[in-house]
Amino acid sequence: MPHDLNAYIVGRLMLAFVLGGAVGLERELRHKPAGLRTNMLICFGSALFTIISYEMAGNMGGDHTRIAAQIIPGIGFIGAGVVIRDRGSVMGITSAATIFVMASIGMAVGANMIFTSIFATLLLLVALTFLGILEDRLGWHMRLVSFRASLSPGGTVESVHQLVQDAGVEPRHWQARKTDAGMVVDFDAEVTTPQERELLSKLSAAHTHCETRTIRD
Repeated sequence: MPHDLNAYIVGRLMLAFVLGGAVGLERELRHKPAGLRTNMLICFGSALFTIISYEMAGNMGGDHTRIAAQIIPGIGFIGAGVVIRDRGSVMGITSAATIFVMASIGMAVGANMIFTSIFATLLLLVALTFLGILEDRLGWHMRLVSFRASLSPGGTVESVHQLVQDAGVEPRHWQARKTDAGMVVDFDAEVTTPQERELLSKLSAAHTHCETRTIRD
């Protein structure tokens, strides 16, 4: 094997690939913008740049951190690309933060901080998975949800608006229109999981069929 590609370097690169894949799989299963391949490549690339930075400084002289230091502004550029503004809300903050942390994990692997990188990955998975579940169950996590209510015969737009207010929900982009099947009301709202369930229950009790679609989780 070439002197610049030994088993130890290969092992570190493979570890970065696996750690990035573990987090990326969680993001992929939740249909997030930065998924499996993105997190794999970010972690792998950060590890590789850190190794190159160290090896070049050792072989040619210079600062061991010079190349690695440029990873942070580069990752900031990528993270900004997944943050978008839609319907008055900012989306992708968690994905951008995940990318930032994955880069740091890749750098830790490249710097031979093996156990630190593994521990950081486990903590990141706990934050993304288990804390997300806990937030939903306790009603801490706000999601931007699109509602579509189909009014039954005799139902009015005012009655739907009153039910939404009674549930403590502030509607956005309220739009009512008439179709062949009757009146349809569309609106967006930032709600917790309990609020969404309560509102759906109230609308069902009023004989109003309602469909939802999560815009931002």
